[in-house]
This record gives sequence, structure tokens and C-alpha cells, in this order.
Amino acid sequence: MAMASDGSWLTALVDAVVGLMNLIGAPGAGLAIALENLFPPLPSEVILPMAGLAAARGSFSLFEALAWTTAGSVAGAFALYALGAWLGIDRLRALVRRMPLLKVEDVDRTVAWFQRHGGKAVFFGRMLPIFRSLISIPAGVTRMPLWRFGLLTLAGSFIWNAVFVLSGYLLGDQWHIVEEYAGVLQYAVIAVAATALVWFTVNRVRQLRGASADSDPA
Repeated sequence: MAMASDGSWLTALVDAVVGLMNLIGAPGAGLAIALENLFPPLPSEVILPMAGLAAARGSFSLFEALAWTTAGSVAGAFALYALGAWLGIDRLRALVRRMPLLKVEDVDRTVAWFQRHGGKAVFFGRMLPIFRSLISIPAGVTRMPLWRFGLLTLAGSFIWNAVFVLSGYLLGDQWHIVEEYAGVLQYAVIAVAATALVWFTVNRVRQLRGASADSDPA
């Protein structure tokens, strides 16, 4: 399986993934997806359809493509879970104390929310660009039971992977269509996250200014 190069970083990445799959087969796709979990800018929306295309061309079976990419997703997620577990709530609180605009209470509220809704967050988070990797960190911070985290990650990752692997398998050389639609989803997620960040920043600055004004002597 060969891929034409136009000199872009994305094409270079695709060429590298294709080379890895040509070299070691389906485990190469799994390794690429594991790395994507650790480095979110790597686009699973490109890697997964390429694995499906390779399966369609007979490089390995569709089952192998789904199994290895899902195994890679789970392995990468557990690595980030371990990072969150190492960080822990106490270290996170200490880190937040040194950061502007954030309060220890923010950590406590987030932890309390995750303890109530963490299962849904992990499952559905595995199907959202960017967050699909990062959601493993708060799961580790709150020490979600490993069996529960593993099952939720496995289920969410399999659904996400299956959509893109099957798209590449069925679309063949037209797999780029998937990339276009996935790009729209990614931009939507980024827009929502950016809006929430701006809202939080503006609201927190207003709170700090109000507290400062109240503390000033008349």
C-alpha cells in the first residue's frame, strides 16, 4: 500500500503509518493508535481509515484491524490513567494553587462531579476528538476502579474505532471523505471548548475584581 506525498506533515504521518503497517501488519496500526492517545494532535481520524483500507486490500483481516486498534486505544488510555494516578488530587491541588484564575475549590468540584459522572464521561469522552485521550487523566486522578475504567474505555474506543476502520474498509481509496467529516466534528469540539474557556476566564476575572473591590477600604 503506497501513498502519494505532497510534503505536508499529515502526508508524512500517513506515510509513516502506512510504512509501519506494511512492516509489522495490524500491530503497527495498534501502535500508531496507542501513540495517538499519548499525543492527541496525531489524527486517529486518518490512522483508523488507513487501517481499514489496508484490511480491504488484504494486508490483514478486518478483525485484526479492529482488535489491534482497540488494543492500542486501551493501552494508550491506561498510560494516561497512570499519569493521572501519579498526579493525584493532592498534587493537583498544589499545582492549582500556583496558577492564576484557578482555585483549589475548582479541583474539589471537578473531582466531585467526576466521581458522580465519571463513567459516562469516560465512555462518551472516548468518542470525542482531543477529549478521547485527555479523559483518562481525571479518571486516574480520582482512582476510578481499573476494571471499570478498562471496560468503559474498551467499549467507547471500539465504537469510535469501528466507525472509522469500517469507513476506510468500505470506502477504499475514497477514505478521505471520512477525514473531511471528522474534521468538522473536531472543529466543533474545539469551538465549544474555546467558548467554555473564554466564559470561565471572563467570569473568574469578574469575580476576582468584585472581591478586590469589596476588600478595598471606603
